[in-house]
Amino acid sequence: MALGPVEVAIIGFPGNKFTGKIVPAIIDLVEAGTIRVLDLLFVAKDLDGTILSLTLADLDGDLLPDFAGVEIHEPGALGAEDADEVADDLEPGSSVALLAWENTWAARFVDALRQADAVLIDRIHIPAEVVEAALPSA
Repeated sequence: MALGPVEVAIIGFPGNKFTGKIVPAIIDLVEAGTIRVLDLLFVAKDLDGTILSLTLADLDGDLLPDFAGVEIHEPGALGAEDADEVADDLEPGSSVALLAWENTWAARFVDALRQADAVLIDRIHIPAEVVEAALPSA
């Protein structure tokens, strides 16, 4: 079977307030077969501008139990170059999590396209906030 498309989300945490509150949603998506987590990278900028980058394996303390249920399939897929790129735009005293995942739900669709000798010409991502603002029923 083909692989599904891969996406990377950059999730901001003003004030360097990483919490595990997003983890249950990630685990639900994995268990439903919707996504497969490829990698996860945390990047923080202290108030003095010092950059810290952590992988899931680097976590300890309060955050470790929250993220313990997240299985990483391609550790290292997100690396120092990715951390450097997002760190440039980080405000001091803030942080981000980079989450790379495969849309496993789409693998069957990719196979169907190939079997039909079809090609995906483009794909458009519309953020939830834009959809909510545009649809009166949302």
